[in-house]
Amino acid sequence: MTSETSRAGDLLVRIGAVVFVVGAVATLATITPLFLGSDPLPTAAYLVSMLMGVGFAVAGAGVLRSIAAQRREAREAARR
Repeated sequence: MTSETSRAGDLLVRIGAVVFVVGAVATLATITPLFLGSDPLPTAAYLVSMLMGVGFAVAGAGVLRSIAAQRREAREAARR
């Protein structure tokens, strides 16, 4: 562990990464039957695979929030 404190947006980036990985695993699970020639998975599996995009968006929101916080801190430091 590092002694660095958590910054604005870090939690969103971590959550987004986890959701993205869940979606990526679901995507791999849904395309595997297509290559093996077996029956496709139910629709719910395809819906879970859409979490990949949701995770990417959440992580992107976290990055934007972090950027906004750093710019705000820089502006405050410049005023002093």
